[in-house]
Parts: sequence; C-alpha cells; structure tokens
Amino acid sequence: MHRMLLLVGTIAGVALAACPETMAQQTAPAPSAPAAPSPPLPYGMPISLALAKRAAAAAEAETKKTGFPSAIVIVGPNGETIYSEKMDGSNNSAVMAAEQKAKGAALYRRPSKFFEDRLQQAPYVIQLAGISVIGGGIPLVSAGHIVGAIGVSGAPNSTLDAQAAQAGVDTVK
Repeated sequence: MHRMLLLVGTIAGVALAACPETMAQQTAPAPSAPAAPSPPLPYGMPISLALAKRAAAAAEAETKKTGFPSAIVIVGPNGETIYSEKMDGSNNSAVMAAEQKAKGAALYRRPSKFFEDRLQQAPYVIQLAGISVIGGGIPLVSAGHIVGAIGVSGAPNSTLDAQAAQAGVDTVK
C-alpha cells in the first residue's frame, strides 16, 4: 500500500512538472488589494484671526485678477466663522455659499471639489450634512493639522472659486 501511494505521488509530480500551465497558475503572484487611503489629517487649534485675514486677502487678490467680486469665509476646524467678507458688487447669496463651502471642507477634511466630482458616481453625497457640492472650499493646514478652511463664492464657475481659495491656502502653509 505504501509503495502504491509513493508511485501515485511520483506520477502526479511528474505530470505537474510536465504541464507548464499548472505551474504558471501556482507561481503567479496573488493580486494585491488596493492600497488603503491614508488617514485624514488631525484637527488642530483654530486658525488665528490675523492668519485668517492674510488668507482672505490673498483670495481677494486672486478674485480681483479674474474680475468676479466674491465672498470669502474662513472657518475654524469645527466650522465656526473666524473671518468673513463680501466684496462690493458680489451676489447677496455669495456669503452663505462661501460659508457652506468652507464648513464642509473643514468638517469633512477635504475640498468641496471632492464632493462635486463624486456627485456623478455617488449622488447620495448631496445628503451629507453640512457640505457643498460646488468647488471653492479647501481645508487650511498648518503644521500638519487642519486649522480651518476657506470658502470662496462669486465666480461663474467653481474652478475660479477654487483658484481663489487656493491662493488663500498657500498663505497658511
């Protein structure tokens, strides 16, 4: 009986060695799982009023380049308003829109453009509390911590609002 098992095992081994497809299947690496997203940045202390004003000034300068008067809102990490301004000639609704963009960016720790981009594939994002699905809100990061967010509204498209907000973000780094 022992010899019979040994013989069957030897024949099976020879058969596997002679069949390259079987060997290829056994030696192919397993597909790797998608990389896990990195954890979100931690929250820090709220941005100071002085730094918020500098960020808003940079955003305002950028909106003047595009020629679209806007509203600019800076919030702390909890979404509380630190600084807000409405440029002459901007829409009356611009402050509320900028505030919503900033709050969503701070609370969810990601730019409002993320939700705008996700809307087509995941329409449920519109139901998330406190977000805007229009670009122009970007978290403010200092020393590796989210200290708030900036929201800009007033341009005819979200790309220009986000461009102005990014100018504000660049002053906080």
